[in-house]
Amino acid sequence: MYSFIVAALLVFKAILTWQRYTTCHRHKKLPPGPIPLPIVGNLHLLGKFPYRALHKQSQKYGPIMSISLGSVQAVVVSSPEAAKLFLKTHDAIFASRPIFQISKYISYGSKGIALAEYGRYWWEVRKFCAVELLSDSKINDYAHMRREELELIVEKIRTASEKLEVINLSETVGGLIENMICIMLFGRKNDQRFVFRGLVDEIMMAGAINLGDYMPMLASFDLQISLIFSTKIEKSAC
Repeated sequence: MYSFIVAALLVFKAILTWQRYTTCHRHKKLPPGPIPLPIVGNLHLLGKFPYRALHKQSQKYGPIMSISLGSVQAVVVSSPEAAKLFLKTHDAIFASRPIFQISKYISYGSKGIALAEYGRYWWEVRKFCAVELLSDSKINDYAHMRREELELIVEKIRTASEKLEVINLSETVGGLIENMICIMLFGRKNDQRFVFRGLVDEIMMAGAINLGDYMPMLASFDLQISLIFSTKIEKSAC
């Protein structure tokens, strides 16, 4: 009985979503695009390689097309001319980042510079980063550190080549960047007490697609967010 009620509610929600979408299409001047399905929209068209799927759809609907990602309406731009309009001519209108569910956990409610909404707060954060972290004087202060780290990496690669050993360049370069960031932020290289790369990998994994971002009605079934919650609870308990 409970399963039947849940299924009925999902169907009812799907009908409402479909009606709302068709109404918006009638009253809004949206670019052409594929007809969406209830609930999932056009997510089923993305497949394993979304960029290829979007390119295929752009050949059919043009360089500016609309697409439904669940209940979220998006506009896809796939030509240099159209991209210039969005990223340069009308940059201030389209500068804000979309609000993702995960930003509440990794960016304190979209407070970081990467996920903050475009406006006065973002400008203040950007100004702070430019002055305190990315200014010429700050970069020149760590020039010797970058040189030393690069020399160590070159020597490591040379030694491996002389011994005919295989070396993972992605992992090596990643370790180089990790050490540089740790020295700039904490004054020392990474060690076992603080694995910076592990935190970055965790954030990148958390930045994957979440059901709640595109289908709010299914947010409670989002296993990825649940996993993050359980991880936070375990860490707080420790």
